[in-house]
Amino acid sequence: MSQLPMKSPITNEKVARYVVEKITLESDLEHRLRVETNKLPSGGMISGSDVGALLAILCQSIQAKKAIEVGTFTGYTALKVASVLPDEGKIVCCDISTDWTNIGRKYWEEAQLSKKIDLRIAPALETLQGLLQKEGAATYDFAFIDADKTGYDSYYEICLQLLRPGGLIVLDNMLWSGAVADLTNQEESTIALRALNEKVSRDPRVSSCLMTVGDGLMLAYKK
Repeated sequence: MSQLPMKSPITNEKVARYVVEKITLESDLEHRLRVETNKLPSGGMISGSDVGALLAILCQSIQAKKAIEVGTFTGYTALKVASVLPDEGKIVCCDISTDWTNIGRKYWEEAQLSKKIDLRIAPALETLQGLLQKEGAATYDFAFIDADKTGYDSYYEICLQLLRPGGLIVLDNMLWSGAVADLTNQEESTIALRALNEKVSRDPRVSSCLMTVGDGLMLAYKK
């Protein structure tokens, strides 16, 4: 099976290709979803197999039962997370596109994981606020944020409320192809991500680590 290597500001293409093609294995179903997604004009937004595998392992490590995903695209990472949740588990997926998420639905159904995946087509903050009001604070175990970058801070704050102590938030694209380290780059999304990296790293509510996986994953463990 072949797949496009993830671009990384710190890993050259040869190493990235080795990781995603030789070491991080995908099921046939996951690979077919990747191939279909890669045909889209925005197909490059799909997470790498290494990111998907890491999310699954992180969920298992904290014995997650209830998860949140902000930004689902074609459903690859939702598929990975749902596959390791217990039978009674669920992942609430927040997105605003039926075109992209309908691609994922086919694969969720084929994998017999649809019952674990609660897709909400609405602005993410609206969905998250509804979860907070209906289910209460500290009722979720895991959150993955991969949506509009200028909204990350707001998503982080409400997900932190929704997570129990010992829960984990993972934020994607936190290196932004290296742009966050280039202080001459004053593009709006870059500024937002740079500020959030600094905020999370100093946030007394969490223990954090910025990982050089994919385009940068920030892990925030709620104390």
